[in-house]
Amino acid sequence: MILAAGRGERMRPVSDALPKALLPAVGKPLIMWTLENLAAAGFREIVINYAHLGKLIETALGDGTRFGVRIAYSPEKQALETAGGIANALPLIGDEPFLVVNADIYCEIDYKLLLPVARSLAETGYLAHLVMVDNPEHHQQGDFGLEQGKATVHGLPKFTYSGIGIYQPVLFANVARGTKAKLAPLLRDQIEAGKVSGEHYHGLWMDIGTPERLQELDRLLRANPAR
Repeated sequence: MILAAGRGERMRPVSDALPKALLPAVGKPLIMWTLENLAAAGFREIVINYAHLGKLIETALGDGTRFGVRIAYSPEKQALETAGGIANALPLIGDEPFLVVNADIYCEIDYKLLLPVARSLAETGYLAHLVMVDNPEHHQQGDFGLEQGKATVHGLPKFTYSGIGIYQPVLFANVARGTKAKLAPLLRDQIEAGKVSGEHYHGLWMDIGTPERLQELDRLLRANPAR
């Protein structure tokens, strides 16, 4: 699932005319970089949620055929936050563990390496697996620690959740469809219970939350066209 329902307030006024997921880096929408990387890794079934100007995302990506995937859309009348958006889309996702990626990040992780993690998550007893990254300048405090492959709330050093995670549907069982719900409280509860694993990704990752960061990504990709 690609989360694309964010309003993009810090991207205004440009996000008044385009959903944040369609803002371009080197002429290619952010969500398309992620979609192509997922397709190259072997993911074939994609669910995308949207709210603000979401029909433009459907127009841009279609049913996914040209990317070698099949896309199902989960529209929201108003953005339901991360956990709410995922819970609302569960009928499209099914009963197996699934990968979630924020649409407003750029990451060069090899998503293929996460496939076996997803396939084995139910057997491990974990409810989630988080990909963590070094703390960016705008989030120096980090989110969670990592100790021997398990996420921790109090451990140091803390890393930043990348917006890439694998989840079991049961994690969202108590989130009513169509209601707003944040992901962080759910994760903290399960981390405290020892039910969340994690890994530290060391490669290129960027949170494209402001026009300045979008411009930085554009400059980076233009300087390294082989990416």
